[in-house]
Amino acid sequence: MNSDKKMIFQKTSKNTFLFENIDSEKTINEILGNDIINENIPDFPDVPENEVVRHYLKLSQLNFSVDNGFYPLGSCTMKYNPKINERVAVNPGFLNTHPYFDEKHTQGNLELMYELGEYLKDITGMDAVTLQPVAGAHGEMTGLHIIRKYHEKKGNTHKNIIIMPDSAHGTNPASAALAGFKVVEIPSDEHGCIDIEKLEKVVDENTAGFMVTNPNTLGLYDRNIMKISEIFHKVDAVLYYDGANLNAIMGKVKPGDMGFDIVHMNLHKTFSTPHGGGGPGSGPVTVKKRLAEYLPVPVVEKKEHNYFLNFDKPDSIGRIHSYYGNFQVLVKAYSYIRMLGREGLKKSSEMAVLNANFMAARLKEHYYLPYDRICMHEFVLSAKKIKKDTGVSAMDIAKRLLDYGYHAPTMYFPLIVEEALMIEPTETETVENLEKFCDVLIKIKQECYDNHELLHQAPVSTPIRRTDDVKAARQPKFNFFNDFNND
Repeated sequence: MNSDKKMIFQKTSKNTFLFENIDSEKTINEILGNDIINENIPDFPDVPENEVVRHYLKLSQLNFSVDNGFYPLGSCTMKYNPKINERVAVNPGFLNTHPYFDEKHTQGNLELMYELGEYLKDITGMDAVTLQPVAGAHGEMTGLHIIRKYHEKKGNTHKNIIIMPDSAHGTNPASAALAGFKVVEIPSDEHGCIDIEKLEKVVDENTAGFMVTNPNTLGLYDRNIMKISEIFHKVDAVLYYDGANLNAIMGKVKPGDMGFDIVHMNLHKTFSTPHGGGGPGSGPVTVKKRLAEYLPVPVVEKKEHNYFLNFDKPDSIGRIHSYYGNFQVLVKAYSYIRMLGREGLKKSSEMAVLNANFMAARLKEHYYLPYDRICMHEFVLSAKKIKKDTGVSAMDIAKRLLDYGYHAPTMYFPLIVEEALMIEPTETETVENLEKFCDVLIKIKQECYDNHELLHQAPVSTPIRRTDDVKAARQPKFNFFNDFNND
């Protein structure tokens, strides 16, 4: 900015502020008029820089993250992400590459994408891959369009039903419906898995595919997955694996070996990119050979010693994202896999499962565990007995956890468990941290009976007390300056 100019705030009729350059010789009042500067503009204090920095640092520390505390958000895999992967992703050679650069100038980028694709194919037991999808749900849509294209090419346009269990992630039925399919839900049996008898009654020639997470959202591995695969393949239906819970089995079991035809992965859950805040995400999709021709264009391929983008796929479902995916997220996943290696990925899954079973064993004596069996990476408790005895809900317990400095687990999901508290410790927490969290949950359980009013008021020690969740969802305030004219 030129020295003879300075920036000012201008208040507009819509309660927003615009920047405007003015000559230093003119006064603000001459440019804007006295009537524009009014009492609604905050009277900012004149304070030294260090005080401003301290103020905003304190505000930033009010945000909860996996870097400053245990984050047991079930089904989200909020594990610690090594900072070295962030350093690698901002390497100037990666960071400053424009997607429209000629292929001969981006061989390193293409090589990384190609090798990452090879790793993901190996981990999932699949034959082909696309790195384009930028979220898990985006991967779901990609897979569903592949299923549709597969059946259309065979002339089976009558196949319009996608079947999924009642424990499915909410994005599964939403994605299937958006892709134009009819959704049929199958109830779980007494073991928390798919009811085989009821499944066999609904699978017919109109079935296009099956969407499932294994282990499921209860944290339970479905032992009947091979039989389920046979049921669907008999009617030429496509099996889709939701990879949201891949952190429980990577390096141990491959979805392709279970009979699945399509897999999406959440790189922002399983493979290191910090997860939360709306992104960035990445949801690569791997498929079996018979579905490879339908993958989005372009795909990264290798010919001799050169890497290139192949657009020559006449049966492709088309491009599903501008450019080729969230490249920096791909870099982080590549770094994570290379650092851990095959044995490291396997060890991560083993520790995630061990941690979850350790916590479940401690807590089931104090909270109801509806499916009391060996779990995988997560488990679901129920506070329904506590609520019946004291009136304290799962929401109250979650709010009380804030007073003890913990983020709450996932609440009220999956829907098949009443007053659900869904806990996923991940592999990155120490046994000491797991013990402390269990101790707090046990103490809160006792508080429910000794002082239930405290639980209804919680949190009581946070800067902001309990908010009206319904009002916040229905009447959100996105503009700070609205507060000057509105309560």
